[in-house]
Amino acid sequence: MIEVKLHDIGEGMTQADVLTFFVKPGDTVKPDEPLVEVQTDKMTAEIPAPYAGVIKEIKVEVGQTVPVGTTLFLLETDSSGISTVNKPAAPNDLMERTASGSEYNQAPISKSFRIMAAPFTRKIARDAGVDIEEIKGTGPAGRITDEDVYRFIDKEKQPEPEKAHELKLEKQEAKPTKTEKTPVTTIPFRGRRRQIGKKMSQSLLTIPHCTHFEEVDVTQIIGLRETWKRSNQNISATALFIKAISIALMDFPIFNARLNEQEETIELIKEHHIGIATDTEDGLIVPVIHNVEAKSLKEIHASLKELTKKAQENELSMKEMTGSSFTISNVGPLGGSIGATPIINQPEVGLISFHKTKKRPVVNDKEEIVIRSMMNISMSFDHRVADGATAVAFTNRLTQLLEEPNLLMLELI
Repeated sequence: MIEVKLHDIGEGMTQADVLTFFVKPGDTVKPDEPLVEVQTDKMTAEIPAPYAGVIKEIKVEVGQTVPVGTTLFLLETDSSGISTVNKPAAPNDLMERTASGSEYNQAPISKSFRIMAAPFTRKIARDAGVDIEEIKGTGPAGRITDEDVYRFIDKEKQPEPEKAHELKLEKQEAKPTKTEKTPVTTIPFRGRRRQIGKKMSQSLLTIPHCTHFEEVDVTQIIGLRETWKRSNQNISATALFIKAISIALMDFPIFNARLNEQEETIELIKEHHIGIATDTEDGLIVPVIHNVEAKSLKEIHASLKELTKKAQENELSMKEMTGSSFTISNVGPLGGSIGATPIINQPEVGLISFHKTKKRPVVNDKEEIVIRSMMNISMSFDHRVADGATAVAFTNRLTQLLEEPNLLMLELI
């Protein structure tokens, strides 16, 4: 008998939520066949069968949070177990076993448990309270698509004509009383949401945060991007911000570092692995563009586009979510944000947020009032590692590169 356990499927993983079973007791499985879908703080993953055999027992339940090392299944791999399950039972024998409450009574025959659907598709069904087994897939090989789920949900919401009339009468007759209490809606605080809360609390409790603000004139950056667009070269503003930060980190490596309190050292990291705080339906996630210092603007733009798409579709690999040395948060495109006090992505030393760009009147060097595109930035840093003067010098260098993109271009030569 083999114990199939929850193993560490990613760096820093300690536990996972059980989402969906693909098998039931008595099922025969092949090596690498998916057994269960789990949700960690960073990704959704399937746990495969390590060997061929028969599922004898499921040790956990859907919705349960289990630590790494927990036994999920008991898998029988010897030939006797397989032949016993595959051997057809005589009718009388089947009746006797059912009446006595044996394995036939405990695990009744049901329709196929192996539903072909992507993790995000399953999530849509779960959030809507829909049993995905009731949905007919229209994708390749009967795979259930997002559209299949949405069509099923819309169909479920539409009552039959007779019931619709009854519901209308019930609504007219129903009279709320003063004693009725408003029902409370709850959402689960587990998986990624709980891990975000845990990590943010730990960061605030451990790191003495200090945040300062600066405003940046990005008029020339906007003009440069418009020029590139006319030449069919579309480079996002975020890609420019990332490259400018990498150049500034070369001059101020103290912000591309980690504090090792046990060794009483500050570890300066040579490579620039920039984390990109990304909003998804499941919560905040930080994909990482590795070795930004060695990448061109086009490469950074392509990596950013690919990682953002993967983050939205919950398809990031563990490597694409770990190893960041500095993090940025570009909340400007969301609108309405003029400042914030961002929480550092521990164990990093600094984090910068880029806020909404607005046109407003400013006084230039000639004491003329002109209209410029101004953007606020917020920088939080670990005050144990760096002082305010150093942080201001760093953002001054970053501001210089963003306000005068010709200087930024010279650094790329």
